[in-house]
Amino acid sequence: MTALGIDTSNYTTSAAKYDGARVTDNLKKPLPVPKGMKGLRQSDAVFHHTRQLPEVLSPLLPDAELSVIGVSVSPTGAEGSYMPCFLTGRGMARVLGAALNVPVYGFSHQQGHIAAALYSAGRLELLEQKFLALHVSGGTTEGLLVSPGGAAGPIALPAARSLDLKAGQAVDRVGVALGLSFPCGPELERLALAWTERVRVRPVLRGADCSLSGIENQCLDMIRRGRPREETARYCLESIAAALEGMCSALLSEHGDLPVVFSGGVCSNSILRKKLSGPFGAYFAAPEFSADNAAGVAILAYKARRTE
Repeated sequence: MTALGIDTSNYTTSAAKYDGARVTDNLKKPLPVPKGMKGLRQSDAVFHHTRQLPEVLSPLLPDAELSVIGVSVSPTGAEGSYMPCFLTGRGMARVLGAALNVPVYGFSHQQGHIAAALYSAGRLELLEQKFLALHVSGGTTEGLLVSPGGAAGPIALPAARSLDLKAGQAVDRVGVALGLSFPCGPELERLALAWTERVRVRPVLRGADCSLSGIENQCLDMIRRGRPREETARYCLESIAAALEGMCSALLSEHGDLPVVFSGGVCSNSILRKKLSGPFGAYFAAPEFSADNAAGVAILAYKARRTE
């Protein structure tokens, strides 16, 4: 049995296949963002997905004996969670399901991130128990209590969040201010790794929630004062890591000693991984399974098909 996954997030067109043992394909193509811009309008994202999805999907379809299709249909599992860009993948999945006479399962983009991270870390068995997930991206910075949800995929209940800016937004806004290309994560990380001196950071926490807007303000002030670009980049990433460490510590104190998994594109950053993996014994995905991808929804669709 082989599952096909489709994900049309705000910045990446993705498709993947999973055969029950491994992800055999994990294809993706970023959406083009004009230089100097900090993002895309949803109408532009839909347009680019419409152009790119056939290109990304086509290599996976010839001679494929597909048994089930999984697709991201919303950002999160919260009631009313919606973004137009996911309609592109959802429509394609429905057409393919009807043409191939195979079932189609819809999941949230967040569920897909969690499943992909667990797969990459070799811990898919955690889907059958309770654990703590930190989903850290441009659209979400949340601490989630995750429990088994059967064919519907893992149930992820928000337990903490950023009260303002999301971590990925902070990375991209600071990166653009430094003259980097959007999305700025990889370039900002390279700059930060070149700064070897200590930077002093202080996370802003309210219980388990965090506030990240001060990171952008402080970094913009450092740029105005002519501080080295490498120092500013390092300050940004160290500040995000400190905030996530505080969130995770507070949640574990409140909810007990749970396994911890970090998911989402920001978690591909090596500085964050080094700072956060040790204190909590946390699991991280490889970068290709941290950033937006369709492997997670393929895995969840495979498991749903086996369950029912």
